[in-house]
Amino acid sequence: MRVIVLALVVSLLGSVATADTRIVYAEDGQGDRIAIATVDLTDAGPYTINMNGDVFTDHFLSMRPFKCLEGPGKHWCHVPYPYEINRDISAELTDLEYDLMFVWKDATDYGINMWNGVYYQLSEDDGILTGELLEMDMDLLSAPPPKGELRPLRAQDLHESDPASHWLPRIVIE
Repeated sequence: MRVIVLALVVSLLGSVATADTRIVYAEDGQGDRIAIATVDLTDAGPYTINMNGDVFTDHFLSMRPFKCLEGPGKHWCHVPYPYEINRDISAELTDLEYDLMFVWKDATDYGINMWNGVYYQLSEDDGILTGELLEMDMDLLSAPPPKGELRPLRAQDLHESDPASHWLPRIVIE
């Protein structure tokens, strides 16, 4: 009887999706990196993301709290996606892109302009995810999308940017 139970437990444990923890780095133009989060990926596609609170500072900007990375001339403030999201990358990387949105501001500005949105479009190469910076107007997300619409941003909402004009033009997840 013990052998049967042990075999059943081993079989069930083998069928459970395993998690692969990856570090999310924001990378500047010189290749210097800041570990901004960890992502726990499962074999099936669902993931969890945990922002690294040690590298962000608290800011109260435009009447709301933000967690920001303080750079030499710009601050990168994380914008948690406020609407429904599956957090599943089995078919595409969009959910993770939505979790890694930021808005930038000059280090000396008191407020924040939501039209300075940063969207990292992710791609996968040999198991490493990289995100190239695109610009967007975050005001597009000021109102909830219609119920059930999990992808409110369209290709025409995202704009190419000059990487040299930004502090953190790239995301690397490895």
